Amino acid sequence: MPQSQSVFRRVSTAISFAILLVLCGITLILRWELRRVAPTRTTPAIVLVSRGATLERVADDLAAAGVIRSALAFEVLARLRHDATRLQGGSHRLPGGLTAAEVLERLVSGSVRIDFVTIPEGLQAREIALLLENAGVGPAADLLALMNDPDFAAELGVPAPRLEGYLFPDTYALGPAPEPDAVLRRMVARFFEIWRAGAATSARRHQLDLHQAVTLASIIEEEAVLDRERRTISAVFHNRLGRGMPLQSDPTVLYGVEARPDRRIRRSDLERATPYNTYVIRGLPPGPIANPGSKALAAAVAPDPAVRALYFVARDDGSHVFSETLAQHNRAVQRWQR
Repeated sequence: MPQSQSVFRRVSTAISFAILLVLCGITLILRWELRRVAPTRTTPAIVLVSRGATLERVADDLAAAGVIRSALAFEVLARLRHDATRLQGGSHRLPGGLTAAEVLERLVSGSVRIDFVTIPEGLQAREIALLLENAGVGPAADLLALMNDPDFAAELGVPAPRLEGYLFPDTYALGPAPEPDAVLRRMVARFFEIWRAGAATSARRHQLDLHQAVTLASIIEEEAVLDRERRTISAVFHNRLGRGMPLQSDPTVLYGVEARPDRRIRRSDLERATPYNTYVIRGLPPGPIANPGSKALAAAVAPDPAVRALYFVARDDGSHVFSETLAQHNRAVQRWQR
């Protein structure tokens, strides 16, 4: 054998051996990394796997949360196991001290944590959008845009160009990777379920259509602090509507106006000409000012028939003084609103 070929063979063998050593070393390192318990996470972690997220993004999020030690090693493991596209979307609750292999198994098996979000009565759409954003449904701006989309409202059967008033306050299970439109659909569907269960029939008796009833209910929701006063407050508004008097409801004054930290109403606010200012307009505003619950909806379509009052003013404890005449009302205002 020529000397040049012998040298070439020895060099090739040495290079192959070196490459083999490197590969063995990488394999050992990867095996060690994949089996090693996460050093910075001994407590449970909630990790959100967004729908359509890449393996690289998931691995980076896991590493940032301290669930795994090496994002690269996790990616290699997922690809070797052909699991790169099998990660289940949603919020996963991962106990502390898992190996990378155990984390991968949980993400693939779909051990998803179910999240719940509670929407209190009387919130406006923009406030609900922020709550849903904090619950991981999506950006508040995108949610609000969907709430104000006339085509989406029409698709859901809402007799208005937006969903304000029809986002029913309740506790909702979000499930894995909740879609914004699906969550809003469920909230509106829940509204119609409650509406058809009783309020619809009563509304017809008082010659209120759906949108009028919801608008009135939203004002009652904002005015009433005590459940026992809801039907009385409703009766005051029905009495004023029947006489052609403006409702003069304070909560309507600031709706649609840029909020101030103190939320106090000034005389200039009462005189501001907006479609919702019931000190300026007569009758109901063009739409709801909040999202009422079932008690406010029931009160709006079933006012107390024995109430003749036309006025009310709040006491310090949240209850109200109801008056049939303006003179009585002025005395109550002097006492309670000095």
